[in-house]
Order: sequence, then C-alpha cells, then structure tokens
Amino acid sequence: MIPKETVDKIFEAAIIEEVIGDFVQLKRSGTSFKARSPFSDEKTPSFYVVPHKGIYKCFSSGKGGNVVNFLMEHDKLSYPEALRWLAARYNIEIVEEEQTEGQKEASTERESLALVATFAQEYFSDQMLNTEEGRAIGLSYFQERGFREETIKKFKLGFCPDKWDEFTKAALAKGYELKFLLQSGLSKDRDGSPYDFFRGRVMFPISNVAGKVIAFGGRTLRTDKKAAKYFNSPESPLYYKSKVLYGIDLAKQAIVKQDACYIVEGYTDVVSLHQSGVENVVASAGTSLTEDQIRLIKRYTKNVVILFDGDAAGIKASFRGIDMLLSQGMNVRVVGFPDGEDPDSFAKKTPSSELIAFLKKEAVDFIVFKTNLLSDEAAGDPVKRGSMVRDIVASIALIPDVIQRSIYVQECSRLLTIDETLLIQEMNKVVKQELRKSGHVDRIPDPVIIPAQQPQRKDRIQIEHQERDLIRLLLTYGDHIVHVPMESEDGQEVEEEITVSEYLIYEVEADSLAFSKPTYTQVILDYASHLDNAKFPSEKYFATHHDQDVSSLCAHLITEQYALSDNWELKHQIYPEKEDEKLLKAVRDCIGRLRLRNIQLMMREVNEQLKDAELKDEDMARLMARKIKLDKAKIQLSTYFGTAILDV
Repeated sequence: MIPKETVDKIFEAAIIEEVIGDFVQLKRSGTSFKARSPFSDEKTPSFYVVPHKGIYKCFSSGKGGNVVNFLMEHDKLSYPEALRWLAARYNIEIVEEEQTEGQKEASTERESLALVATFAQEYFSDQMLNTEEGRAIGLSYFQERGFREETIKKFKLGFCPDKWDEFTKAALAKGYELKFLLQSGLSKDRDGSPYDFFRGRVMFPISNVAGKVIAFGGRTLRTDKKAAKYFNSPESPLYYKSKVLYGIDLAKQAIVKQDACYIVEGYTDVVSLHQSGVENVVASAGTSLTEDQIRLIKRYTKNVVILFDGDAAGIKASFRGIDMLLSQGMNVRVVGFPDGEDPDSFAKKTPSSELIAFLKKEAVDFIVFKTNLLSDEAAGDPVKRGSMVRDIVASIALIPDVIQRSIYVQECSRLLTIDETLLIQEMNKVVKQELRKSGHVDRIPDPVIIPAQQPQRKDRIQIEHQERDLIRLLLTYGDHIVHVPMESEDGQEVEEEITVSEYLIYEVEADSLAFSKPTYTQVILDYASHLDNAKFPSEKYFATHHDQDVSSLCAHLITEQYALSDNWELKHQIYPEKEDEKLLKAVRDCIGRLRLRNIQLMMREVNEQLKDAELKDEDMARLMARKIKLDKAKIQLSTYFGTAILDV
C-alpha cells in the first residue's frame, strides 16, 4: 500500500500538462491547453487541459479527471500502477507500508530480474547495430524481412552473438548476479559452466503493458531442421506467459482509439502490421490464447479480430481459444488470407491503405464463419452435419448475452436451413450440461426467450442535474462573495456579505436537502469541513482527491467546452451576461430547484399514502394538513420562478 504522504507528494510533483504532453500534442489556448482527443477520432480539438486546476476534460468522449485518471483511462492502469508510473517519472521513492519479509524479498527478486532483462535488451540491440557480426547476421536478417530501421528500434529488436558465453560474461562483468541470469533463462548452466541460452538468434524483446522488457523470444537463423525455430524465456516471478501479449505496450493506445484488437500468431506478424500502419495488433506468441490474455484485451476493447494464416485444420485448432473469447463476452470476427499468405507476408506486399481496407472488408463474424466452414465440410453427410450443428450450438451457448445468443440462433437457422426451435432445444441441452458441471442445475437461463417487461412510468422529477449544478457552483464560485438582502432588527433592508459556499452549504443543512449520489454528499462534507477550519479548499484539492469518483466529477463540472475569446467583446461590441455577474440569482435558483424537487417527491409520497382505503381518520387529517403545507410551499416557489409548476 502506498502511504498517503507519498500519494500527496506525487500529486504535488506531477505537472499535468507535462504528463499528458507525453501522449498528446498540446497547444496553448489562453491559460489552458487543447488538443485532439486521444480517446476518439476527431478533426476539431475538444480535449482540454487546465493546469491551474490540475484537470483535463475530453468533450468528445466525456472522459475527464486529474493526471492519475488520465493514465488510468489512457493506459488502462490501475490506481496504484498510475501512481507508480508518476513516481518513476518524477523520481519519487515509494516505500510500501507494512511489507512482510516475504514481500520484500519477492519485490527485490522482481526488480533484479527486471534490471537483468533491461540490460539484456540493450546488449542485444547494441550487438546487432554496432558489431560486425551483428550487422552481417542479425541486422541483415531483419532487413531481408523488410523491416525498416525505425521499426527495428521501435520494437527494440536485437541479436545474441553466436558464442558460447559472451553475453553471460558481459552481464557478470557489469555486476549482475548469475542466479538472476539463470532464473530469467538468459543463461543456462552445464556442469557449473554457464552459457548463453539464445546464442546465434535474433531477439524479440517481450514487454509488459507499461513497456518494460520482461522476457524474450529468440529465432534461430540456422537451417538445421532439428533446431527449434523459436526459443522463449521460461516463466519467472517477472514473466508469466499466460498473462502477456506480445506488442500490447505499443498497441494499447491504438486498440482504444479503434475500439478493436487484431490477434495474430507470431512476432513478425505484429511487427509487419505495425510497419504497415495497423498498430492495434497483438500476438499470443508461443501459447494458446488464455483467459488472462483475454481479460488483458478486454481492458481496452470488447471487439477482437482473429487473423488466420493456416489451413482449415489449423483454423479449427484455434476454435477453443475463440470459444473462450465468446464466453468472456467478446465480439469475435475473423479474417482469412489468400492461400499461402500470412499477416506478415501479406502486409509486406500490400500498400498500407489497401491492407487496412482488406482487413475491414474481409472481417466476418466468427459464428457465421464457423457455420460456413463446417457446413462445407459436412455437405452430403448427415452424421457430420449433426455433429456440426452441435458444435456450432455449443459455441453460441457460451455467449453470455441472451439477446446476442438469440440473434445468432436465428442467423444459424437461416444459414443451415434448420428449424429455429430445434436449435433452441439443442442449446438448452448444452447449457444444462454446463450448469450441471458447475453445480447450478436450478439456474438454467433461457437462451432466446426474453420475458416481456412492463412499461415503467417515466419519472418527470429531474433530480441529478439539479444536484450537479449545485456542486458545480460550489466548486467554481465557492470563494466568491455575494450580497444577500436581509431584514435588520429595526425592519430595514440591508445587504449581508457571504461567500457562495457558505450560502449553499447553510441552505443545504437548514433544509436537510439529501443528495442522490454519495459522491455529491462527499463534496459537500469536504467543503464544509474546510469552512469549519476557516479556509477554502485549494483549486486542486478536489481534482487530486483520493476518491477517484470525486476527482472525475470535479473535472466534468468545472470545465467548459466553449468560451468567448478574450477579444470578442472588443471586436464585436457584444457584451453577454456572464454567470459570475449574476451569481446571487444563480445560487438562489439552484437552491430553489432543489427545494422544489424535494417538495415534489414529498407530495408524491403523500398522494400515494392517501390512496390507502384503510387509512384512519386521524392519519387522513395529518396527511391532508401536510399536503396543504406542501402546496403552499410549491405556490411560493412557483411565484419565485414566475411559472406554473405542475403536479407529477
């Protein structure tokens, strides 16, 4: 756990425009910065960073918050991961609280393995680019594959010299311990003599989501068929292959932007597609698709496209992994390449624009793809056809969304010319079998029939936007002074100076106005706590609030998409009335609307109680008296707003 003092130090050190500027090209706009949204495709900039408030707001996607929120949204980091990212950037040491000896030892072990992996990557890159052997063998191989220099550097590709222990000696000479070289799989031991595991191979560094190298894939350049084509690092406390996707660190931003992820088989497929402009691509690289890998993709998108490069047998071997995607609620499409082609070879010979168009055009829904593929194989054979139907139904049954399952059943009924009812019956069998395995026989979902829902009465009492407006006024103008007309003891009208925050919080507490969301209540309590101590919260207090819901709310409420330029009034002689010039009315209107909301809710409750046929006379009288009192209050508010207020 990161101590609160350290969290505060991180927020104080982090300069939001610097951090976001690492990911987005910002342009100054008055006291703020603007840019095109990193979360969506747009031509007109609608992404704003407000340094003095410590917040950002993206109007095209609706996202907003502080610098930590940005890293969590942009890089899909957890809250602690985002804090650690900032701590590393601003050289702030994080001392975790209450670590056990085992935790300390494990942390030291992971850090040591990470340092070894970083050294290895730099060593392999240097060997390939700056030695005669590396350029002649490693660099020439990548160049023959069509990889440009910037692509090679982008993926940190390298070469391990074809010598027994040159890398191991170099690492030991730099002070790295042999046990970590062995544990990472970079070195092996034979009778007490360590040697280089990847010698003579071109190297593909494997990075985690944050871009830190954690493992390697090494491809042999020998023609010996007995030699394994690829060696991969063994698992370690730093590297769990089932939880890692090759290229995810370079693809995550494009995946979010495109809202889709291409999945390929190998390292070179990823590299070639990137070079051709398709950056939202990852590879499982040496392992079948796992649940952890699927969850990793799901952090960025629910839409995946599998790029197949094999024959029908190879494609069918991938069906299990795709079924796992379906069971996780992912939307799955597939693309098949022409005979003899794979993503790597096809990308090399196809111009970027044509490649992108091909991938979009050829992407077919997986269930439809599977139905067509198996249908062709089973043509004319009733036994195979029956097996095929059960296979397809088993895949559809995995889809958790009942409406989506229903649509697929209808589509397969049409494609296979089989009665829809029979497919439903078969699917129910599959679902029951799965539930029996899990021990939930009594919880069998209906795969296609959706119960009719009773139309719900639309609540005409607007609630949340009124509460949000009060919070917005509090955050934006809390320290502003308003002059409130009051009646003095001698009956004369005088003006009393009071801050907006004091006025709002007094009215909220006096009328015991309740809020529909805990976040709004939290803001009121925090602000009131500051006032009790005779001070106002700083501009960045709520933007850097420990509660992420509060900080995000702050960004949404105190940023405006449009503002008149500084020269507008001088240039056009137009002087629109501004909110800060009519604050007292804005504050009174806001409180009035909240009071009206409460009155309407109480009147609804009274009217419902009056419908009770068994109501006692004394209760009837009490409720009628309350109704009259509420009616009077409503009339007063109606007079204030200058409009008739209807019953709801």
